[in-house]
Amino acid sequence: MRQKVRVAAYAVVVRDGQLLLARSPGPGGVPEWVLPGGGTEHGEDPYDTVRREVEEETGHLVEVTRLLGVDSTRRTVPARLGRTVDHHGIRLLYEARVTGGELRDEIGGTTELAAWQPLDAVPGLVRVRLVDIALRLWRERPPTGRAAP
Repeated sequence: MRQKVRVAAYAVVVRDGQLLLARSPGPGGVPEWVLPGGGTEHGEDPYDTVRREVEEETGHLVEVTRLLGVDSTRRTVPARLGRTVDHHGIRLLYEARVTGGELRDEIGGTTELAAWQPLDAVPGLVRVRLVDIALRLWRERPPTGRAAP
């Protein structure tokens, strides 16, 4: 089985009781809310990745204020020609604050909508699990940078 590692960086941006999110088409075409962020390019520092991705997906410029933690996920996924891939995702979660730019939707990318969502409305949204993990890290700020299972 082929093995693949993907390193990605995501931002938790909270302002006035609202969380900055992007909406992705999701599996099966069911839209789901995601944190702005994504995969690092070869040679790119994750710190730079998160700033680039937030701007691409939401139009906002951000300043990274803190590394909240790291989340790791592993799953087997289908690949081409009937093969499977052992996929290991390493996701760095940063706290950031908006320093400029205007909220806008991404054009020609992996997300279709950018929006500020009230923190108390997030549990009712169709969202990826990483949103909950990130908010837990943001609220609890564990010294290890890892949310307890």
